[in-house]
Amino acid sequence: MNTSLQTFDIRLPINSLDAYINYVNQVPMLSQKQEQDLALCLQTKNDLDAAKQLVLAHARYVVRVAKGYMGYGLPLGDLIQEGNIGLMKAVKRFNPSMGVRLVTFAVHWIKSEIHEFILRNWRIVKVATTKAQRKLFFNLRSMKKRLGWFTNEEINAVANDLGVKPETVREMEMRLNNVDTSFDGHEDDEEDNQSFSAPAGYLEDHRYSPANTFEKANDTEQSSTVLHQVLGQLDERSQEILSSRWLNEPKATLQELADKYQISAERVRQLEKNAMLKLKNAMKEINV
Repeated sequence: MNTSLQTFDIRLPINSLDAYINYVNQVPMLSQKQEQDLALCLQTKNDLDAAKQLVLAHARYVVRVAKGYMGYGLPLGDLIQEGNIGLMKAVKRFNPSMGVRLVTFAVHWIKSEIHEFILRNWRIVKVATTKAQRKLFFNLRSMKKRLGWFTNEEINAVANDLGVKPETVREMEMRLNNVDTSFDGHEDDEEDNQSFSAPAGYLEDHRYSPANTFEKANDTEQSSTVLHQVLGQLDERSQEILSSRWLNEPKATLQELADKYQISAERVRQLEKNAMLKLKNAMKEINV
């Protein structure tokens, strides 16, 4: 095993991105034999030191891949960090008996994690959710030959090349050309323009309006008062049946009330029905 690699620590000893990139570029590269031996140690002995050396020796490739995604407006440091997660996943799953180099195997995992990060953070609202949309997201911009919207011929050509529907291409093009809008506007915007254009200036949240809250509480209180007034107009047995069947917990069954009043369950049902009808008619008269 190459002992020179063991002087490097997986923890990053620097707080500058440039220093980190310079650091990983100085880590010695592995020969195929060294790579195979380290991967075998990890696979058979769960040797974490071997995993660290594999990750560090390939960290430079993560930087290289991450730089290819700088056009999405996200920090390079974050892209590298997500790519490193993909690299670690690849190291964990790498099988040295397959006869391929780790870098070839790891590229898929590195790009996959970076793609997920971009899709989560490029916009506030997700721009790609289906498989076809995700495929378009990372191909559509590179296929544009000019600024402006695609023509119908270009849309059909992109759809054929990527194996998706033209409608999906149009939808993704619209999503890519839209921009997020701050709800409150920007601090450097002019006050009059900000109040007009920012969503906070024309979107209202009525859920917590004091007037609406008071009105609902007042309606509830009034309905409860009227209900008790109407119940008081019924005979005592009808009141008890309605209370037992609708207001009390647990609710009484027809047979339980039949046993209590020494009548049939069908008679209890009729009394309940008549009481409910009187209740509805009385409340209509009070205009509730």
